[in-house]
Amino acid sequence: MHKFLKRNFAGYAFLSPWLIGFFFLAIGPILASLYLSFTKYNVVRPPQWIGLDNYFYMFQMDQRFWKALQVTFTFVTVSVPLKLMFALFVAMALDKGIRAIGWYRALFYLPSILGGSIAVAILWRQLFNYDGVINSILRLFGGDGPYWLSDPKYSLWTLIVLAIWQFGSPMLIFLAGLRAIPQELYEAAEIDAAGPVRKFFAITVPLLAPVIFFNLVLQMIEAFKSFSGAFIISGGTGAPLDSLLFFTVYLYNEAFSFLRMGYASALAWVLLLIIAAFTAIAFWTSKYWVHYENERG
Repeated sequence: MHKFLKRNFAGYAFLSPWLIGFFFLAIGPILASLYLSFTKYNVVRPPQWIGLDNYFYMFQMDQRFWKALQVTFTFVTVSVPLKLMFALFVAMALDKGIRAIGWYRALFYLPSILGGSIAVAILWRQLFNYDGVINSILRLFGGDGPYWLSDPKYSLWTLIVLAIWQFGSPMLIFLAGLRAIPQELYEAAEIDAAGPVRKFFAITVPLLAPVIFFNLVLQMIEAFKSFSGAFIISGGTGAPLDSLLFFTVYLYNEAFSFLRMGYASALAWVLLLIIAAFTAIAFWTSKYWVHYENERG
């Protein structure tokens, strides 16, 4: 044990801020929320133990719970692949050795820093209002844009576009992965008369698979936790017609609008289990398409 700690001291030293924060600040609220998920608790009165009633109600009677799951799953399954594809496209464009690449990296990364802010969500709402900038541009070309935010057919797509716009973080990771691919492989492929499409699928994608997997897991988790954009654009209600009722928005309303803290805690643990399940599935499927350089056989 002593040798293990001595050998890994540097690693644990760097991890110490997170470990201290987790064990002294986070573990208590986590365990408290687990207990509250089995209670009826409205903040005013002490928690009342009700066992699994919150979970039975959630899965058997709560229709808004299923609607929140539907909206969230749609958002995750559409926004994450589109975001990763766009990030990879931009990373490949920047990998061509263009001038002032540092400025371009900073410019493209900026939306990832600002995208989760309240100010950007408000700005996005103004852009997609019926009299906003998007429809004004469409009118210049003789068209008339729809009611983006008040029509359930289009409202979710405004948030999907917002998520894709925040492509800077995966783009930088893709760019680092592209820089690690040996150029000799592309040169050898050119000698064999391989075109851009064949080089992409035969060289870039296989060698970039670990990076794609890393970005996929991170962005999937972030998409499940998405909150501020949906909350601001929908006015905190999930409107119109619950088309923006993200799971996190529903959880927030149950906790702080209706003071059903016990039920909200149960929702939080269900969300945790959903994220854990999807992450486990991603890791399980990765053995079929993700290959690392140090693997043999």
